[in-house]
Amino acid sequence: MTATAVYAAGAVCWREVDGKLMILVVHRTVHGDVTIPKGKVDPGESLPQTAVREIEEETGLAVALGVPVGVSRYPLSGGRTKIVHYWSAEATDDAIRRSTFVPNGEIAALEWVSIKKARSYLSYATDVEILENFAALVESGVTRTFAIIALRHAKALPHEAWDGTDVTRPLSERGVRQAASIVDTLAAFHPKRIVTSDATRCVTTVTPLSVASGIELKRTASISQEAYDDGEADIRAVVGKRVRSRKTAVLCSHGPVLPTLMREIALATGTPVGAYVTDAAALETAAFSVVHLSQTNPSSGIIAIETHAPRV
Repeated sequence: MTATAVYAAGAVCWREVDGKLMILVVHRTVHGDVTIPKGKVDPGESLPQTAVREIEEETGLAVALGVPVGVSRYPLSGGRTKIVHYWSAEATDDAIRRSTFVPNGEIAALEWVSIKKARSYLSYATDVEILENFAALVESGVTRTFAIIALRHAKALPHEAWDGTDVTRPLSERGVRQAASIVDTLAAFHPKRIVTSDATRCVTTVTPLSVASGIELKRTASISQEAYDDGEADIRAVVGKRVRSRKTAVLCSHGPVLPTLMREIALATGTPVGAYVTDAAALETAAFSVVHLSQTNPSSGIIAIETHAPRV
């Protein structure tokens, strides 16, 4: 992020009504315009965290982020630029039932409209461009998605500072802070499963997420560095199970293991292995890559990959 820019995040929220896909637009009170829900990043927030918070604040909807659908940029007074990151986000029936939205000083009304109507309804060309990106996904049959999130464990104590076995090597103080800092960003994608290497440094990395989400950890040596170095890892089986389940999952592993893990995701989904897959595996400690896949047809390949780093 640059100091001369103002960052914001939001989402194209969608639902199906009687088999027809509808888009949520918001009528803003003060500006008197019609836009896609979005808002500015608060200090210390990640962009995905901002997106889910702003959507809930503006619309009352608690959503999980899906595929990224673009970034808009436009000038502000004072020579600064506003940069807005967008995702798709399905508004489930349960989320709609739980919404507590009432008209207020910021948002006068919410309205569900067709993509066709939204094209002429939205007040700004930048919003229409984001809508067109989403519409292209819909037209290609990619609407409902899930993700496999490849996470590298947080910073561990160096080998020379630990007298025990490598598998029991713990996180450093910085690593503990990193593990706590990524919880809200990971939670923005609403993972349903957490699978981790049985190494202490991996288990400790995802424990804060497990506590916050109530999701029980699944520990396995199949994606551990020890098993990988010994030629006994079974990364293909772990990845295959997650692809077949079609539920968003976090896989926490080690730097040397991640290139193979990412390659197995590509192979399991019929995706040509390219530099972008390799790049997505080159993660710093506590960073993660979100690999988006079609829920209706995972074998259609990777739709998008986004990478996020810890804030500490």
